[in-house]
Amino acid sequence: MAQRILALAAEEGPERLQEALQSLGEGELRDMVTRQALRGRETAALLRGIFKGSPCSQRSGVVRRLQVYKHCIPLVESGDLHLGKVSEIIGLLMLEARQLPGHALAELATLFVDVIKGGSLSNGKSLELFSTLLTALASSKESLAYGKGELNGEEFKKQLINTLCSSKWDPRSVIHLANMFRDIPLSGEELQFVVEKVLRMFSKLDLQEIPPLVYQLLLLSAKGSKKTVLEGIISFFNQLDKMQKEEQRVPQSVDLEVATMPLDQLRHVEGTVILHIVSVINLDQDLGEELMRHLKTEQQKDPARALCPFSVALLLSVAVKHRLQEQIFDFLKTSITRSCKDLQFLQASKFLQDLFPQQYDVTAVILEVVKNSAFGWDHVTQGLVDLGFSLMESYEPRKPFGGKVADTSYGLSKMPAQQACRLGASILLETFKVHEPIRSDILEQVLNRVLTKAASPVSHFIDLLSNIVVSAPLVLQTSSSKVTETFDNLSFLPIDTVQGLLRAVQPLLKVSMSVRDSLILVLQKAIFSRQLDARKAAVAGFLLLLRNFKVLGSLSSSQCSQAIGASQVQADVHACYNSAANEAFCLEILGSLRRCLSQQADVRLMLYEGFYDVLRRNSQLASSIMETLLSQIKQYYLPQPDLLPPLKLEGCIMAQGDQVFLQEPLAHLLCCIQHCLAWYKSTVRLCQGAEDDDEEEEDVGFEQNFEEMLESVTRRMIKSELEDFELDKSADFSLSSGVGVKNNIYAIQVMGICEVLIEYNFNIGNFSKNKFEDVLGLFTCYNKLSEILKEKAGKNKSTLGNKTARSFLSMGFVSTLLTALFRDNAQSHEESLAVLRSSTEFLRYAVSVALQKVQQLEETGQTDGPDGQNPEKMFQNLCKITRVLLWRYTSIPTVVEESGKKKGKSISLLCLEGLLRIFNTVQQLYAARIPQFLQALDIADGDAEETDINVTEKAAFQIRQFQRSLVNQFSSAEDDFNSKETQSLIIVLSTLSKLLDPASQQFLQFLTWTVKICKENALEDIACCKGLLSLLFSLHVLYKSPVSLLRELAQDIHACLGDIDQDIEVESRSHFAIVNAKTAAPTVCLLVLGQADKVLEEVDWLIKKLTSLGSDTSEDSSQASNQTQALEKGVILQLGTLLTVYHELVQTALPAGSCVDTLLRSLSKTYAILTSLVKHYIQACRSTSSTIPGRLEKLVKLSGSHLTPQCYSFITYVQNIHSESLSFAEERKKKKKEDEAAAISTVMAKVLRETKPIPNLIFAIEQYEKFLIHLSKKSKVNLMQYMKLSTSRDFRINASMLDSVLQERNTEDAENEPDDDQNSAAEQTDENQEPKKKRRRKK
Repeated sequence: MAQRILALAAEEGPERLQEALQSLGEGELRDMVTRQALRGRETAALLRGIFKGSPCSQRSGVVRRLQVYKHCIPLVESGDLHLGKVSEIIGLLMLEARQLPGHALAELATLFVDVIKGGSLSNGKSLELFSTLLTALASSKESLAYGKGELNGEEFKKQLINTLCSSKWDPRSVIHLANMFRDIPLSGEELQFVVEKVLRMFSKLDLQEIPPLVYQLLLLSAKGSKKTVLEGIISFFNQLDKMQKEEQRVPQSVDLEVATMPLDQLRHVEGTVILHIVSVINLDQDLGEELMRHLKTEQQKDPARALCPFSVALLLSVAVKHRLQEQIFDFLKTSITRSCKDLQFLQASKFLQDLFPQQYDVTAVILEVVKNSAFGWDHVTQGLVDLGFSLMESYEPRKPFGGKVADTSYGLSKMPAQQACRLGASILLETFKVHEPIRSDILEQVLNRVLTKAASPVSHFIDLLSNIVVSAPLVLQTSSSKVTETFDNLSFLPIDTVQGLLRAVQPLLKVSMSVRDSLILVLQKAIFSRQLDARKAAVAGFLLLLRNFKVLGSLSSSQCSQAIGASQVQADVHACYNSAANEAFCLEILGSLRRCLSQQADVRLMLYEGFYDVLRRNSQLASSIMETLLSQIKQYYLPQPDLLPPLKLEGCIMAQGDQVFLQEPLAHLLCCIQHCLAWYKSTVRLCQGAEDDDEEEEDVGFEQNFEEMLESVTRRMIKSELEDFELDKSADFSLSSGVGVKNNIYAIQVMGICEVLIEYNFNIGNFSKNKFEDVLGLFTCYNKLSEILKEKAGKNKSTLGNKTARSFLSMGFVSTLLTALFRDNAQSHEESLAVLRSSTEFLRYAVSVALQKVQQLEETGQTDGPDGQNPEKMFQNLCKITRVLLWRYTSIPTVVEESGKKKGKSISLLCLEGLLRIFNTVQQLYAARIPQFLQALDIADGDAEETDINVTEKAAFQIRQFQRSLVNQFSSAEDDFNSKETQSLIIVLSTLSKLLDPASQQFLQFLTWTVKICKENALEDIACCKGLLSLLFSLHVLYKSPVSLLRELAQDIHACLGDIDQDIEVESRSHFAIVNAKTAAPTVCLLVLGQADKVLEEVDWLIKKLTSLGSDTSEDSSQASNQTQALEKGVILQLGTLLTVYHELVQTALPAGSCVDTLLRSLSKTYAILTSLVKHYIQACRSTSSTIPGRLEKLVKLSGSHLTPQCYSFITYVQNIHSESLSFAEERKKKKKEDEAAAISTVMAKVLRETKPIPNLIFAIEQYEKFLIHLSKKSKVNLMQYMKLSTSRDFRINASMLDSVLQERNTEDAENEPDDDQNSAAEQTDENQEPKKKRRRKK
């Protein structure tokens, strides 16, 4: 039969074909098509024949066509046919579908919907036909029956799509359906239906099927609904990430129904999806812009939802090759700093912490992206690297003017900018560890920045480089050419950068001979450079090499007196020593360094400071170094035993024309000798068992030489008078003349030599009385010079005058000396120590040097002298010094000391200053080791076992000691009250209070004590009052909001200063005795206003959060509304109490000046914040039909009754004060015209400056009232009933004043009229003075 139909179809006329087809039954027709299709022969020709014989103009033709369609759809989906055959059949059916009448199209489309509902689609090929049917149906004009009514084609199509999206889909066919919808013309509403349905299907699909579906969705988004698509994809993966984290956190999940997804599979799927999105964004720019718009909006509402690991990875991938790069990085940087600021803001206020218990930290999210990128996310790595460098450059450390950037690598960075810079470094380091291909690129970029940014601080890049090298030292070998290229530029870099850079790449020098050789070549050239910095760089480089290439037989680091840094230990693991070669190499370097001993003082200084470290790390070089030092000191040492002075000082200076320079830092040379000798005797001699006798004799030779020399110098220095050094009281010490400079250099060298000898004699003296007498003799020499220098400096008022010369004592010795002087109770030592203890000056000197060392440590992170750069040693010394100073201060109060007779601070006060600096330094540099520090203060030997240390308890114990001292100060007689000590005590207490846990009982006790002190002590010292109140506020904000405290203080200020209306007597409600006539204004008033401003900032921040929560229309709206209500309540309560604070202050008769000015500005800010709250409620009334809460109504009522009227009275009061000062100036002008002109202009300028905030305040009040009117209309609640009509400030006539002036004019003579006018104007107490001021200004 099929052959016959094919033959008939080939004829011209269709009549016979139609007859043949009519003779066939429906079943026969179906069988014939099936057979033909399965045989695979001429199926398309058969179908064309059937369609030719079934014209749409005949009813039977339409029915037959429908039968064919209905049969072909399941046939195609059955999977029995070859794919080529399927495509052929579908293509033909699609072609013919356009000719079908509307009702047939509707019937077929409905059939398709049923097929999809039934889930019988297998390969989805037939869906191409469905899209054609729907497209044809949409353009059909005839009315179609639907249910009981009729619809046109477009509406019918809409109903079908609605039905389809509301029904259940088979997960296997979702991708085919998404693909199909691309070919159908959809309205915006229909597209939204479809997109939402597909997004809902995500959770039902297998993870592997998500990427192709996402791709189809993205292509579909070309029609619209881009925001919905992106939002759906991001939130889906965000949810998956959260589930994954939860599963990792609770590995034995109770809920076994939830199938756990493998982590690597999830990450690979996320990576593929990100690639799909990036590829579509590259084709469709609008999608990228929509992504940015969506994330920016989302970030305002909920940063945790906007910047999750998936969205950050997506942004970084888009940023790589896209024009949005700058926009994306700006957005990420802003988000990072905002997140850091918000965290800082939250941590500083208990009130905010209660409202926001969960804190979002963007830094953790970005570091998670780095971790996730290990799963083959190569498309993210470049973005991560760019972001890391961008953060490090945008927020790099700033160089203080003329100062050195403090090394904060040990400390915890507090500022948002520092945290952002630290995050950038962490991103780069972690990316470096995870991704091998990009390592050389990161390394190259870091080295480039170290070179090109030489003028600005590069410590953060050097720290990063050091960490990179430590994490993978061998990776540098592949980039060694880049490192050697960097070495070529060493001589052009600042010395700090050179030292940091060489320390960072030092492990490579042990692995790569070529790099080491190229460095040595560069350094040898640099030694002969004309630039001083280049020569210093060469010395730094050579010293580093000497420290790190051990010679055979050198002590291992475990035998050394100091542990070495982590980077060097790491390097030692990779080192393969060739010790014989090392020895030759080290001796060659020493030869080069000897040449430097004839160069400038700065170069020699570096050598002297570096030799000790070289000895400590490379003990076999001891004899060479000691010989070098011996030959150097012999140039200046005078061996004759009776010759005074013992050293040739004139050889240490050099004159060039009128200028005099230091050529040989003799004190540093002696200092180096003393430390090297002490180390040599204590370490090398102990470890030399059966050594070669010859060598030992040679060693003993230089050791004996040094000892005899130092002994002789000590003896003769004690005998020497200042005149022997050409220094006495009559000498010229001014820095403007050559002689003065020379004398200054001599004085500093002599003082340095005395200090070096003090340390040497104390150390070798072994508590012998004679040696301690020598120490005191040396100190007498030092002290005489020190006093002369101070005296001369005081006279000359020179800029360098008040700077004490930096002490030559080492930090280790200072801690030993202080312990001996103050805490050594051994019977055998008592007699010898009594010699030193008898000199108060010496005791004061010891404490002041400790203070100087701690200050240096605080500012630069290291100190001069041996072990000065070793954080561990510094920490141990700090602990020892603190123990002594703490004992000395608490056991001997300042009052006991007879400080009245002598100049300078008492020892106790110096101890207190030292403790203050130490507590600061420890929190900055050793934050992680605070528990050990507090433990060390408790136990005498400081070596107790480290159990679980409770920092709060230990800190509270120390706080109690200082509390006692402060109470003693307050209870002492007025003459004994020491303001400076009280201030220091308050600062110590506030520093220590940072160590208390705000939730602990100890914190609450300390806060209660502080409140009690402020309430009971009528302190009149301004600085102490300021310190105490600042401490009170800083504690109170961590416990609860300080508004009620501010109200009490404001009431006290009001009672103390009186009311602006002199007839009103303010009832005395004294809460705080600290508020008294001397402190109330401006001190307390300004502090209260400052704290009120901080509360206003918090409220402003909360209102912004409220506004963003209000615009949130997500599914969690019920949770959001609960949070909104909590925030609104918090805001209104804060503002309500603040209004009562301002209510008190605006009625207070404040003196003109800073208080009035600050109060007016603060009031303007308050009204601005009230206005933004009202705007929030206007917005809320627009979006929802909710009524305004009663709380807001009460707040508005309070502002209307307790603030606005008083503000206007206060403005009048302020203008009256200024009118009086102007009229007073006018009177003076009449008396002395010429002399007083300048004074008057000053008064006028001051008045103009201080009245400037008034118009701003009036504008703020009027804006507030304007928006209240809007809110009243929106909420149908009359809020303006609480507002009194404001005073018109444009023009006012004071009737009584007018009458009196008119009467005076009638009675007075015409001649006096001008004078009377002026007097009456001066007497006016209202604003009619204002226009006059304006007129005068125009003149």
